Amino acid sequence: MISSNDFKRGMTIEVDGAVWVILESMHVKPGKGQAFVRTKLRNIKTESTVERTFRAGEKVAKAHIDKRAMQYLYVMDDQYYFMDTDSYEQFFLSEEYLGDQVLYLKENMVIDVMMYDGAVIGVELPSHINLEVVETEPGIKGDTVSGASKPAKLETGATVQVPLFVNVGDVIRVDTRTATYIERV
Repeated sequence: MISSNDFKRGMTIEVDGAVWVILESMHVKPGKGQAFVRTKLRNIKTESTVERTFRAGEKVAKAHIDKRAMQYLYVMDDQYYFMDTDSYEQFFLSEEYLGDQVLYLKENMVIDVMMYDGAVIGVELPSHINLEVVETEPGIKGDTVSGASKPAKLETGATVQVPLFVNVGDVIRVDTRTATYIERV
């Protein structure tokens, strides 16, 4: 059992006989009344999405999932193909299913795929990846205002804010959870 106060994005829970993945979770403490947790859940079988509130501290059954290491191979017709590194089986996921995570997929990258009863319920990217900057404005010498940033387009198509000293061709480390620049590699 898990408390609703401990909900995090990506967790799987069992509610009303179905398994749900938590997409969003927000703890709300109104000025009057009892605190509650507002969540957005996706059913792993039907792919339907619902919003539901839980009382703060309410206990819910946690669904146990398997994590498998999979290698991202390629994309074709909005289908992203992966290969199980143990059994060499290949399968695909749609772009709608992966969401914003497609912006950080590089070919041959190994990721964790979460499965429940043989069905894929989500992917978990590494927390940090190195990507090359393919498009950004050139930095101006002497422009060293602290904290200044500019947008940079990366090799996968993602756009992140980077410091002024980052140029085209530089490889930077990006946090995939928050889509933010960490450091130049």
